[in-house]
Amino acid sequence: MSTRFDTKIAVLLREDLETWQRLNVTAFLVSGLGTQLPEVIGEPYEDADGVPYLPMFRQPVLVFEGPKETLTAAHGKALSRALPRAVFTSDLFATGNDTDNRAAVRAVGTADLDLVGLAVYGPRNAVDKILKGARMHP
Repeated sequence: MSTRFDTKIAVLLREDLETWQRLNVTAFLVSGLGTQLPEVIGEPYEDADGVPYLPMFRQPVLVFEGPKETLTAAHGKALSRALPRAVFTSDLFATGNDTDNRAAVRAVGTADLDLVGLAVYGPRNAVDKILKGARMHP
């Protein structure tokens, strides 16, 4: 049985990233959503032997890709709609910790961010409009 959610969790990746970068960027981006939006997190898991596991998102995370221009446009739309979002810039590949990551983003103006990834959460239709021009990640 498949559930249709009224909301969508989506990650948009720049299409020229290497495989390890795609995985790393996706993991970093979605971690931000769970910390600020408790409604996206389900209940904790437990196996048949009673071993507990951490809760995860309550709905699928859809991963898309597109060229730099699509990512820039999606970022602008996410900002204009004031939807919860997380960004990953190319500068973050050269940093090694959270403090340096935040400093790297803070050092660049919004319009000049070299985005390689964007995560967004919100009403299904709004997220679909933000992702216009992107394609599902293969």
